[in-house]
Amino acid sequence: MNGKQLKNSILQWAIQGKLVPQDPNDEPASVLLERIRAEKARLVKEKKIKKDKNESIIYRSEDNSYYEKFLATGEVKCIDEEIPFEIPQGWEWERWGNIALSIQYGYNAPALERGDIKMVRISDIHDNVVQWENVPFCNIEACDIDTYLLKENDILFARTGGTVGKSFLVQSVPEPAIYAGYLIRTRYSQELCPQYLKVFMESQLYWEQLKSGTIATAQPNCNGKTLGRMLLPIPPKAEQSRLVQKLTSLTPMFQRYAKAQQDLDNLNESIDDKLKKSILQEAIQGKLVPQIAEEGTAGELLEQIKQEKLHLVKKGKLKKSALVDSVIYKSDDNKYFEKNENTEMDITDEIPFEIPDSWSWVRLNDICSYIQRGKSPKYSLIKKYPVVAQKCNQWSGFSIDKAQFIDPDTLSSYSEERILQNGDLMWNSTGLGTLGRMAIYWQTLNPYELAVADSHVTIIRAMKKFVLPQYLYYYFTSNTVQSVIEEKSDGSTKQKELATATVKNFLVPIPPQMEQSRIISKIKQLASIMRG
Repeated sequence: MNGKQLKNSILQWAIQGKLVPQDPNDEPASVLLERIRAEKARLVKEKKIKKDKNESIIYRSEDNSYYEKFLATGEVKCIDEEIPFEIPQGWEWERWGNIALSIQYGYNAPALERGDIKMVRISDIHDNVVQWENVPFCNIEACDIDTYLLKENDILFARTGGTVGKSFLVQSVPEPAIYAGYLIRTRYSQELCPQYLKVFMESQLYWEQLKSGTIATAQPNCNGKTLGRMLLPIPPKAEQSRLVQKLTSLTPMFQRYAKAQQDLDNLNESIDDKLKKSILQEAIQGKLVPQIAEEGTAGELLEQIKQEKLHLVKKGKLKKSALVDSVIYKSDDNKYFEKNENTEMDITDEIPFEIPDSWSWVRLNDICSYIQRGKSPKYSLIKKYPVVAQKCNQWSGFSIDKAQFIDPDTLSSYSEERILQNGDLMWNSTGLGTLGRMAIYWQTLNPYELAVADSHVTIIRAMKKFVLPQYLYYYFTSNTVQSVIEEKSDGSTKQKELATATVKNFLVPIPPQMEQSRIISKIKQLASIMRG
């Protein structure tokens, strides 16, 4: 349970009458509500407020059912299905509209640096406090000011947008101010404790009713009618004060609990991240699973890859240039050398860590059949062939839902090798924040016939008979690679990029294939344990 959940639970106890004991000597809420009805009738007669056409009385009859009588028509209906829980004796269920003296929409006017009067907006309210220094001015006719003027103990209610339902109790007004059009002001009898009403507007019961009454549009909104129809439990006035005092005394506890919970969440997240990085590092250094001599060596695996490439070149499926590779070996003096066709050079400074004897260091290009950036497509609204872009590659996995689509008529200009294949690694090769992010393309995650990559993504196609894409994914997402992405990138500060030649030249530690498989299984097993 986090701090917010704890507070919600205690708020629920409060509005159900379970937080403080009831005092049988308290004046019952029914008497309080009668005085409010009399006050509203007097104000209507004095033409200070408008008569509420929907005014009603809620009562419990001898059959223990709840009924609502509408005063304008005399209609009576059972509302048992609306009553969410039982309340103590002396409490009453009531509609917000029945206790409100007014439910008034705000004033629509442009915000100005100077004007007739200050105008509070939703954006000026943070953590139940108005940032008065940021409140703008507006122009308004003098005769309209009184209609929208804020007073102490008014409650403001956000009626639209992402903050719909957010409420604010006006505890002081340091200078004359009105409120903007996206807010509703509710004003009610002094017979009620304003802090208790604010407690209700933070409770789960309030939010559930708000959700059911909110208009589901792209810009969610809730009107004054919805607010007026809300049911709330009304305790005796004395108990309202006791509840507020109790909740006020508990506020420091909420804050301490929330901070402790946040600290714990941050610690767990940090530990998970560090543990994940540690596991990947152990894996790519050959320390996660034991080596098994019977599984052969990476040197033997690389020879098989070389023979396979030769076979594919003869069949015309690979270019002859794919046969040009290098051999990296460790000399007797523990230095690493790379031997190409005509050259041999010391690359000890490039080697990031030691690996088991059965493993080999190799250039990425030597274990792949294809490494190439995608190309800029002509986009189309026809959702047939998706284009994998940077935003499709998430650390949580490949997301085709974020893709745009290529013009089907231009697909013929793409060679067969540019069409994504199962197990292709897709590496973000440009941009800030997403540079170096990688995902694996799996056809099962793409409901479309085929997909291509755009020019910001490099496709890495391993020789999958010998090198498992998931192993390469773990290596390239490890701290060994990710920590040097910026160093190896080219371009300006604003637009870093990984050149294809740089990607091809990455050093990769390769274990025998069966060990690759065991490493993958072990990482997945540990990840499952970490998730709980």
